[in-house]
Amino acid sequence: MKLGITVGKFYPFHLGHDYLIRQAKGQVDHLVVLVGYKPTQEISGLARANWIRFLHPDVEVIEVLEDIPEAPAPWAERALEVLQGRKPDWAFTSETYGEPWAVLMGAEHQAIDLLRSTVPISGTQLRQNLATYWQMLTPPAKAYFAKRICVIGVESSGTTTLAQALAQHYQTVWVPEYGRWYWEGRRHTPNADQWETYEFVQIAKGQVAWEDDLAMRANCLLVCDTDPLATHIWHRRYMGTDSQAVECIADSRHYDLYILTAPDFGFVQDGTRDGECIRLQMHQWFIDVLNQKDKQFILVTGAHDQRMTYAIAAINSLLVFPALDAP
Repeated sequence: MKLGITVGKFYPFHLGHDYLIRQAKGQVDHLVVLVGYKPTQEISGLARANWIRFLHPDVEVIEVLEDIPEAPAPWAERALEVLQGRKPDWAFTSETYGEPWAVLMGAEHQAIDLLRSTVPISGTQLRQNLATYWQMLTPPAKAYFAKRICVIGVESSGTTTLAQALAQHYQTVWVPEYGRWYWEGRRHTPNADQWETYEFVQIAKGQVAWEDDLAMRANCLLVCDTDPLATHIWHRRYMGTDSQAVECIADSRHYDLYILTAPDFGFVQDGTRDGECIRLQMHQWFIDVLNQKDKQFILVTGAHDQRMTYAIAAINSLLVFPALDAP
C-alpha cells in the first residue's frame, strides 16, 4: 500500500488546501493529514480537523500539538511518531519546507501548487481580510465564519417575504421554514390538528439541519426564516406548555441578530395558517422570550421597503470580520 502524508495548520481551511488534499489522495492508497494546533488558538484544532474530515472522509486526519519548533527535523520526527511505525512513501506540501521534511522521513516529496498559480490564495490573505477572499473558503469554513441572522415573527407578519428579500439583497442563502414543510406534509392525515411534543422536537432538529446544510453556501451571511426558538413558542401555542427538549435545542443555537416582524397589517390566510385569533398575544410571547433569553433583536414595522431599510442598516453593522491572529 502506498502511504502519503501532508501537514498544515489549515487556519482557515481554504480551496488551496482542498486542492492539495485532492491531488495528494489521488496518488496514494491512503493519505494522512496532520493538523497542527495550539490550545491558545482562536479556532481549535478539532474544528479545523473536522472541516477536513467533512470534505474528505476518505483520508485520515490527525491533530498534532505544536509544542516543537517549526522546522523540518522535529516535524519529521513527530510525523513518524504519530504514524506509529508506518513509513510514508510520499509527502505532499505546497511549501518550501516540504522537500527536507520528506527526506528526513525517508519519503519522496511532491510539491503541489507551490507558487499558488492554480488556486491563488493563502491562509495569511484570508486571516487578514476574510470578507474579500470569502469565496476561497471551503464550505465548512464558510459555515463556521458566516454571520447568522434570524427573521422571526407570528403568522402573516411578513417574515418569509423579508427573509427572502434580504437573501437576495446580500446574494446569499435563505433557510426556509422546516415547520411549514412538515405541516404541509401531514395536513391531510386524520386528526391533523392534534399535535404531539415529539413533532416539535423533530421540527426543531429539522430546522437546525437545514440551517447547517445551507450555511456552507453562505456568502458572509446566513438568513434564517425562523429558528428553534420559534418552534419553542409554537409548542406553547399548540400544547399549552413549554417543551424542555425544544427549548434545549433553541438554547444551543446562536444568531448574531434576530429581526422580529410586527403583525401591523391585516391577516392574510394562505390556506395553512390558523393563528389570527391569537396573533397579537403570540407576538408578545416572541418579545418576552427574546428579552428573557437576552437575544439581540430589532423590531421592524411598516411597509416592506421601510422594513428592508431598517434591517439592512442593522445587518451591515454586523458584517465586520476582524483580522485573525496568525496561528
